[in-house]
Amino acid sequence: MDQRLADLLQQFALERLEVNLFRGESRDIGSPQVFGGQVLGQALMAAYSTIDGGRVVHSLHAYFLRRGDFTRPIVYQVDRSRDGGSFSSRRVIAIQNGEQIFTFSASFQEPEEGFEHQVPMPPVPPPEALPDSTRPPDDVLERLPEQVRRFMLRERPFELRRVEPIDLLQPRKADPLQNVWLRAVDRLPDDDRLHRSLLAYVSDYNLLATATLPHAIGAMDKGLVTASLDHAMWFHRPFRVDDWLLYSMDSPSAGGARGFTRGSVYTRDGRLVASTAQEGLIRVVAKAAAGAGAASKPGTP
Repeated sequence: MDQRLADLLQQFALERLEVNLFRGESRDIGSPQVFGGQVLGQALMAAYSTIDGGRVVHSLHAYFLRRGDFTRPIVYQVDRSRDGGSFSSRRVIAIQNGEQIFTFSASFQEPEEGFEHQVPMPPVPPPEALPDSTRPPDDVLERLPEQVRRFMLRERPFELRRVEPIDLLQPRKADPLQNVWLRAVDRLPDDDRLHRSLLAYVSDYNLLATATLPHAIGAMDKGLVTASLDHAMWFHRPFRVDDWLLYSMDSPSAGGARGFTRGSVYTRDGRLVASTAQEGLIRVVAKAAAGAGAASKPGTP
């Protein structure tokens, strides 16, 4: 297996400290704090570790309370809220340095048949027709601020192909919409729990950045503070994250120093497999200055 993906799976192999207590490793991905998607994925794996039988997660809701320190492990405390006839509910608290940094609730369901409908996938080019956008070109990288460049140079466990290209150096105002094809860089085990947890991980990729597109905010802007405040996710149908998935994102609103964003995840044959929603802080603390500064939350895992 590709080492980048193997390292991510190691982070998701939580150590069981007690019946409902788990510990996970963190990684430096080039950002000042733990990547939010890592905490989402690990919390879901911790909750799954207390679920018996074949119940699958169908929804999760989370709040980011404090920045995580990637130099220290994170402890996940699971509360087995309820196990009913068809559904199970779990609450998870992520703890670091004796403080809560994240809270999480998830619901699991026994698979069953029911009515089916979905909205169609947007008409976009297939991933094979698009260039790899996981890493910016070298001529762009060398002009980015050091913190952003360090983040962009980190090896990624997911391959990304943007439908709508962006200019990191001189962004232009655009509609708050973006579509990105993504997939894991190597094949994964046939473990549905792992695929859902990894999608939770990568679903935090660039979602909040969609709310900045109408405002021409780029990596060179100084004094911009961004941070995820919450994250919600619904799983509709089975999928694999080592096959191409289209992440279609939009932002209906921004105001009050917050941006609201949504996402829909489709398989390449057009099946809607998951939906996301997130609100995040977008605060301008100083006027943009050309050639200096960077946003506090990078946009990719």
